[in-house]
Amino acid sequence: MSGTRSDGELLRAIAADSDRHAFEELYRRYAPWLTARLRGRCADPAVVDDVVQETFLAIWRGKARYRHESATGDAAGWLWRIGSRRLVDALRGEGARGRLRQTLARLRHRDEASAEDRVLAGVEHGDLAGALVRLSPELRAVLQATVVDGLNTREAAVLLGIPPGTVKTRAMRARKQLREALA
Repeated sequence: MSGTRSDGELLRAIAADSDRHAFEELYRRYAPWLTARLRGRCADPAVVDDVVQETFLAIWRGKARYRHESATGDAAGWLWRIGSRRLVDALRGEGARGRLRQTLARLRHRDEASAEDRVLAGVEHGDLAGALVRLSPELRAVLQATVVDGLNTREAAVLLGIPPGTVKTRAMRARKQLREALA
């Protein structure tokens, strides 16, 4: 075999032939990178490890399809989108909701809440939550991709299927609307 296969070749081999060697090579190539990147978003190594495994399992089982023919098709960005979405789903699970309820309960029983607890309570029950809900779905999607999921403009553009310039414009509009709503 002449050298290593490209990401696209590996992904096509996995999708077309369930090529275990291609899958193992893709995993070796990207699992450490994805793990490190997700650990920047989540301090719980067990959650990160689960998300990495779920990401690669989705690829192996064919639930995630890579479109190499896309002009913006980038395997790393594609893997990051899958992994970051799965991380968000994991953090939105009952564990995260339970921690939020515990924090809010502590706030109610404390004489003086810390600044962090006041911000958390404000996000849950304050103007920011309402301002976010009032944004159009397109603007919320850009904020979700760039702020919550931590994607850069190019990655968000691929995820949302829009040009990078549109991502920038929508992000700017969303920030402006939020500033006006919170002023």
